[in-house]
Amino acid sequence: MLGNAGLGLTATGVKMDEVFIGDINTQYKSGKTTVDVKVDTNSNVSTTVSFNEFVPGAKTSFSFKMPDQKSGKLDVQYLHHHAAITTSIGLTPTPLLELSAAIGSKEVSIGGEIGFDSASACITKYNTGIGYNKQDFSASLILADKGETLRASYIHVVNPANGATVTAELVHRLNTYGNSFCIGSSHSVDPLTLLKTRFSNNGKVSVLCQHEWRPKSLITLSAEYDSKAYRTPTRLGLALALKP
Repeated sequence: MLGNAGLGLTATGVKMDEVFIGDINTQYKSGKTTVDVKVDTNSNVSTTVSFNEFVPGAKTSFSFKMPDQKSGKLDVQYLHHHAAITTSIGLTPTPLLELSAAIGSKEVSIGGEIGFDSASACITKYNTGIGYNKQDFSASLILADKGETLRASYIHVVNPANGATVTAELVHRLNTYGNSFCIGSSHSVDPLTLLKTRFSNNGKVSVLCQHEWRPKSLITLSAEYDSKAYRTPTRLGLALALKP
């Protein structure tokens, strides 16, 4: 059992103005069981226990947060070659129920999700979408926010040698007729360093650099600048992931 067990540690931190926000996440694996525990700066403790392959293709997880006693949730996931089904049930007297499903092939897939609140007897969400994938590009069209938002995205592999890709996303809000878009890129500077950029129509520019300084251990630096709020300091982020 010692060969199948492992312990990982991840620490993240973000400084926003004069406030520092961070968390520490630990993960323990033993056989088909995984335990994740995360503690944030507000002393909230989140725990998730997962069981893989208790039946072929199925995964079950139980999660809860402390001190929130109503946060308990049970998730069941089933994966097949051409289909996937996920259900989520809140562990309360009036639970929130969620169901998502997808079917398709290697090139075309169709899926949707729905949420139901048993306390108010109303539907909380319903989304649907279709995706098309080829070797060097993929595109998707999603109807979200209870039919109020139409989202189209496209990603293209420019250079498979260094993983250079470009992506674009257009969002149209059917209730307000508003539009927004963003473009991004990703490529490997070297075999151990990944660089990502993102530009949006609201004037925000984001850059992320991730370096694998040792096997399975990553350090990530990120920055975001808002050109429309030039008096606001640039947001900076640092994340460190350690795995044995």
